[in-house]
Amino acid sequence: MNEAYTLTTRVGFVIALARRLHEYGTAAPRLEEAIAKVSARLELYCDVLSTPTSIVLSFAEHSQGRHAVAQVTQVIRLAPGEVNLRRLCEVDHIADRVIDGSLDLQAGYKMLREQDRPDSARTRWMTVLSFGASSASVAMLLKTSLVDIAVAALCGWLIGLLAHWSRDRPRLSASFEAVSALLVTVIATAFSAFVAPLTLKPVVLASLIVLLPGMSLTTAVRELSNQHLVSGVARVAGATATLLKLTFGTVAAAQLCRVTGIVPAAEGLPPAPAWVEWAGLIMGAMSFAVLFRSARRDFGLVIGAVLLGYAITRIGGANFGPEFGVFIAGLSMGALSNLYAGLTHRPGALLREPGIILLVPGSVGFKSLSFVFERDVFLGIDTAFSLVTILVSLVAGLLFGDLIVPPRRSL
Repeated sequence: MNEAYTLTTRVGFVIALARRLHEYGTAAPRLEEAIAKVSARLELYCDVLSTPTSIVLSFAEHSQGRHAVAQVTQVIRLAPGEVNLRRLCEVDHIADRVIDGSLDLQAGYKMLREQDRPDSARTRWMTVLSFGASSASVAMLLKTSLVDIAVAALCGWLIGLLAHWSRDRPRLSASFEAVSALLVTVIATAFSAFVAPLTLKPVVLASLIVLLPGMSLTTAVRELSNQHLVSGVARVAGATATLLKLTFGTVAAAQLCRVTGIVPAAEGLPPAPAWVEWAGLIMGAMSFAVLFRSARRDFGLVIGAVLLGYAITRIGGANFGPEFGVFIAGLSMGALSNLYAGLTHRPGALLREPGIILLVPGSVGFKSLSFVFERDVFLGIDTAFSLVTILVSLVAGLLFGDLIVPPRRSL
């Protein structure tokens, strides 16, 4: 089959595939492995280097030998990718069909380019609503009052609108996290001072939950543990910059409120009934299914993965301690995602990414930097050690999951 296609055609397909995998949130180890496998089936040698903001690919024909001078080298500059499970599944399916010969290479290339279509207006507004729903669900899981939950939902929706507007406004996009944190903190503080008392820190944390880079930190440690040092270090730097912007926004807002005499109430309202926590878990699972851009057919699967990951963490934490509970959950979701991928020939990310979303420690990193900005350095360092412990436990669980059920597919 491959002899019928020119080098340019085959290289163009691999480049288009690499670009889409990066844009849809694939980590460097899995992207590089997938590209190497596809290139080999197209009778190409491909050396690929993936970082959060770029991909470098170097190609040579099989007939030239493994150590031949590259015939084509391509450098692609990209923005950091976001998880998009629906399009990731579509791209994976296209690559499989091209490899097994059921889809013409040029037709596959055309189908990959069609993935660049913008999201529909309905999808964009569903995403905005999911910002508020996820903030409300986290407030419920933090056992706050009904008023706290309502304010967190409103602030989450405000952040969703800002995210929507910032897509076409580069200057707002660069300061989006800091602006969001500042607005949310000012609104929550003013509400607590003039309308009804709030438990301020949980409300702010729940409002900002979608912006916290917990998944990026987890992916970075996974990349470092796989010796993808350039990508891992770059991703840690990006996540740290996001945390710094969020922390600065909250601290600046607190100082602004203090200067203008807006003093929040000392004590919040009583927490909501216990059943609200479980309602929040279900709401959170549904909102993350939307935020991960899942296809309708996969909504139940993604929601189930979120619930299962959280349940394993709670049960393991209750019996063995929180860190070991995170380890058990990471191991279980890693093994189950590999098993699912092998049995269904679909990306294991459908289970793996949603299954660990409530375990990633973005909120812990935010708290650590907040303590440092407030000059409570020792508490900040102690919280930072908690962050490292949770990260190591989660990543170790995922790695052990790969040992128990070896991944048969790159994604």
